Amino acid sequence: MTIQGIKTNIALYIAILLIVAMFLIDFIMIITAQHGLIKSEISKANLILSEVENHISIDEDRKNLFIEPAYSERLEKILKEAGFSCLLVQDKNSNILYSGGLNSLLSDEIRNITKQSVKSLNKTIRHIGTTWGVLWMQDRYLMISVPLLVNGEVEAGAGIVIELENIYSVIRRSQKVLIIYLMINAFVLTLIGLHFVSKIAVKPVQQMLQRADGFRDEDGFFFLHDNKDNEFNKLSKALNRLLKRISEDKEKLQDNVQSLEKMNADLKKAEKDVIRAEKLASVGRLSSGIAHEIGNPIGIVLGYLGLLKQDDISDCDKFEYIERAESEINRINIIIRQLLDFSRPSEVKNSKTGVHEAIQEIAEIVKYQPFMSGIELKISLDAKNDNVLSDSNQLSQIFLNLVINAADAISSSKDKVKGQCLIKTENINSADAKAINNMPSIKVSVVDNGSGISEDSIGNIFDPFFTTKESGKGTGLGLFVCFSIIEGMGGKIEAKSSNKEEGATISIYLPLCEEIKQ
Repeated sequence: MTIQGIKTNIALYIAILLIVAMFLIDFIMIITAQHGLIKSEISKANLILSEVENHISIDEDRKNLFIEPAYSERLEKILKEAGFSCLLVQDKNSNILYSGGLNSLLSDEIRNITKQSVKSLNKTIRHIGTTWGVLWMQDRYLMISVPLLVNGEVEAGAGIVIELENIYSVIRRSQKVLIIYLMINAFVLTLIGLHFVSKIAVKPVQQMLQRADGFRDEDGFFFLHDNKDNEFNKLSKALNRLLKRISEDKEKLQDNVQSLEKMNADLKKAEKDVIRAEKLASVGRLSSGIAHEIGNPIGIVLGYLGLLKQDDISDCDKFEYIERAESEINRINIIIRQLLDFSRPSEVKNSKTGVHEAIQEIAEIVKYQPFMSGIELKISLDAKNDNVLSDSNQLSQIFLNLVINAADAISSSKDKVKGQCLIKTENINSADAKAINNMPSIKVSVVDNGSGISEDSIGNIFDPFFTTKESGKGTGLGLFVCFSIIEGMGGKIEAKSSNKEEGATISIYLPLCEEIKQ
């Protein structure tokens, strides 16, 4: 919020508070004035009723009550000057001695309360009708009835009607002037209040903002308000202390950031070295098997070359021997090329890669390996979409490590007659709980019937250097490397072994590569 916005809000709140306060005062004034005027009218009514009592006489002949004729003539004028138009005087037998200004709506009411007053010997006050008052609906008429004493006994009663509308009209007329005065007063007081509040609060904030906008790193203290011992000066000092601590820690923070960046780079390099080392370890293990595998084709080629040296073979046989030798040499070339391609160092380049292609490539590599002898490798590629965003070399390394682990687990099992290793794939829709980030995913499972994983070990198999193999038989980095590579691809890997003697299942979940619409 800007300073101008603060001043506007302050002015608005001050104005609202003043207007509400003044209207509350006006409300109290209305109530007080109305109460005073009604009380005054009641006093006048009581005075008139008292005068009426003094001018009632008894006819000695007939024993009837009457109002003195001279006063009766003057009574109409008295009522008019007092502002009362309705007056009723009747004896205890309800004979009317005087009535003035009564209309049909009020005559019955005034007669009844006058009769009631005579009967109860008490003064009676009753409110009749409703009309718009000053600010809300209020009583329209106020009826006052009193018993009248003649020769010390209650012989008659008198009732008078006060029209409250006249009081409301007087107050309403005064309200027009009062409201104008309240508005002017609120406006003037708002300006005065805004001036003082701005001087106390807004101006210091504005000065602090100007200093903050012009602050430079080489500046020392810039939140300097004044020498007054107030909250803004205390806030300025506290901010100065805070900025001083920040400045002192700035170089240290930069050094720490640089150190963390260097450590992060070293960790990434170390991770790459670990992956590379495990890859070379796998290549070394493959090489021993491939060396043995290459020996057989070489022996066959040498045999065919020996046959070609003979003079008694036909041209057709020579051509057949040459073709067979060439086939064995091509076989050697394919095996060596697969090994070289897998072991060759390369930059990690994530691209659209087929999981099925990587699985089939690894299946081709390991089928000549001695560690797979006696183990049936099955492949069930049921996933209709197998494209993921990854590096093809790293993807191949994952599957090679998992197949080698499965082969080692099968070899270490004493009760298995024939080993089996199954690699299967399936698609998972985005609604599945196992889907990566609620995206369509692919699940790759490597299932073996080896010795399984114990409950104590299954929670640690992805830790670096953790291994259940005998000393010298494993580095403990194979599954850790798989875990690191898969995590970098945005996927996850899980291990499951329901029984130590029923093998293990390693499951990989990878998000599918989204199709780009042209």
